[in-house]
Amino acid sequence: MYFGIIQKRMRFLLSLKKILFGSIYSLLVICGFYACAGIGNPGGGNYDIDPPRFMASNPNPNAINVDKNKITLLFDEYISIENPNEKVIITPPQLKNPSISAVGKKITVELKDTLIPNTTYTFDFTDAIVDNNEKNALEGFSFAFATGDVVDSLEISGQVLNAEDLEPMPKIIIGIHSDHSDTAFTSKPFLRTSQTNDWGRFAIRNVAPGTYRIFALKDANRNFRFDQVTEAIAFSDSLIIPSFEPAIRMDTIWKDTITIETITPVDYTRFTPDNIILKLFEEHYDNPYLLKTERTAPHQFTMEFNSDTGMPPTINLLNDNDSEKNDWYVLEQSPDQKLMTYWITDSLIARQDTLWVEATYLTRDTLRVLVEKNDTIGLFQRRKQNTEDRKDDRIDFLNIEFTKSGVIDIADTFKIKFSEPLSSFDSSMILIEQKIDTFLQKVDLPVLRDSLNPLIYYIDFVWPFRQEYRISIDSAAIHSVYGKWNDAKETFIKTLGEEEYGSLYIPLSGIEGNGFGQLLNASGVPIKKSNIVDGELAFENLKPGKYYLRYIDDRNENGKWDTGNYSENKQPEDVYYYPGFFEVKKYVEWEQSWNVTAIPQEKQKPIEITKNKPAEKKPKRDRDNENKTNTNSTTSSMPRMPF
Repeated sequence: MYFGIIQKRMRFLLSLKKILFGSIYSLLVICGFYACAGIGNPGGGNYDIDPPRFMASNPNPNAINVDKNKITLLFDEYISIENPNEKVIITPPQLKNPSISAVGKKITVELKDTLIPNTTYTFDFTDAIVDNNEKNALEGFSFAFATGDVVDSLEISGQVLNAEDLEPMPKIIIGIHSDHSDTAFTSKPFLRTSQTNDWGRFAIRNVAPGTYRIFALKDANRNFRFDQVTEAIAFSDSLIIPSFEPAIRMDTIWKDTITIETITPVDYTRFTPDNIILKLFEEHYDNPYLLKTERTAPHQFTMEFNSDTGMPPTINLLNDNDSEKNDWYVLEQSPDQKLMTYWITDSLIARQDTLWVEATYLTRDTLRVLVEKNDTIGLFQRRKQNTEDRKDDRIDFLNIEFTKSGVIDIADTFKIKFSEPLSSFDSSMILIEQKIDTFLQKVDLPVLRDSLNPLIYYIDFVWPFRQEYRISIDSAAIHSVYGKWNDAKETFIKTLGEEEYGSLYIPLSGIEGNGFGQLLNASGVPIKKSNIVDGELAFENLKPGKYYLRYIDDRNENGKWDTGNYSENKQPEDVYYYPGFFEVKKYVEWEQSWNVTAIPQEKQKPIEITKNKPAEKKPKRDRDNENKTNTNSTTSSMPRMPF
């Protein structure tokens, strides 16, 4: 009996051992499985930084007598195609959108238009083809075939710049016409096309021998012709004759990042012209029309236009028997003259819930001629919301704002802004005192009203060096048309000494005629202007700092840059940039000669103030190091099984 009990216990222990061993083994297997499946990048060295490679195609590259409208391209790795409708440029231009797709390692393009006989077709993929994993782009890949016996092989290239500021212009369509008439650009699609890259550069490939006109077009409706006045364009005054010549370039082989191993001359074929510069501009075409009207307050309504109307609308009040009465409002115009604010000064009119006015303003008819248009407009007062009674007896003052205080520049304009139109104004209401020794002495300076905004007045004065002033307005000195008066207000201003400023003098050469220079800040924004006098630009009393410079060839001498016009065969006015900067210092006069045309325009603008710069490519990353980091952070506490 005792022996039987021992046997039962032994069997129980053996069974328990098997269960525990199986459980432990299963647990270790599971842990090993999760360890092997831990989150992290697979090993295998550095990231792939090479773009896909073209391997084969049907038809073959530069094949002749092709009669199929479908092509297939094979690459060495799995690929995809990004934004094919924008990035893939097919020449001749297609009226119907082609079908472009990528599956696996293959790209298929199927044309919907009928093939044109005896024509070279070019498929410019720009940077649309990328590999699936790292998105490395195959830059500048193109493919061509011919429906006739010859594949045209000439090429023309250049760059597109914005005419006003010489910015490189990306994604602009470039096209040529063998028809030299002015109407070809506006009525026919381009004969051959290309598209600018991030630097505004382009190349039109597979061009036949001949004489062409070349154009640039920001094609809004993708029909490859200039048929909308809002489309930006560029055109060359000269005819283009493509050609080629043998040439030699020097290829450099580097031993390392700083050591040259060899420099080898290499023969190549140079296609010309290869330095075409096209300056993109929008024609000045304002088609003013009324966007909206709004009764923003009982005593105020606004009219907003899409562009400068050239002159403010004429407003006649239809509620009143005297329809010609025009002294019931004060007009305020925005600086761009698009927004008109009408302050109603007649309280009887302001109290009316609905006002009917007749507005007469300029717009364009179907022939693009400016004509007067009459609109009858209903102005409805917004319903007043219930508000609690005021809990105090504070006065609702006429608000006054001084635009300057403290230290000001001698060229600054001191402005006084009121919150409402004034019932009357006398410059004696503004007390201006100059500090002489330790005393303040009253000075009479002209205070004028802004020509566009009746709420703004300014002191018409050039401030002298190293002086102090107090500008003050007594309480209740000024009243608005609505009966409000001001609270007392004052401010102190002072100017710096002459030794705190520097000056810049730029004698110019290489140009003819009159023009003007613009001094730019570090962001490329114009801050000071100087007309050319005796061949020199003078910028005086400058604050110390870094400045850039551009020159505008003001052909019509109107003091501003003017755009071009295609129908008048007028190019935009030329703009030039000084290819560097000026570091102005205190109490230093700097003279620097500048031959404006010595450097080609496309190479003038400093890169620091060039805005359309291509995005920098991401640096190569070390996958092995990333794997170590990921492994340590996600699986360091997991036991690993030796699978």
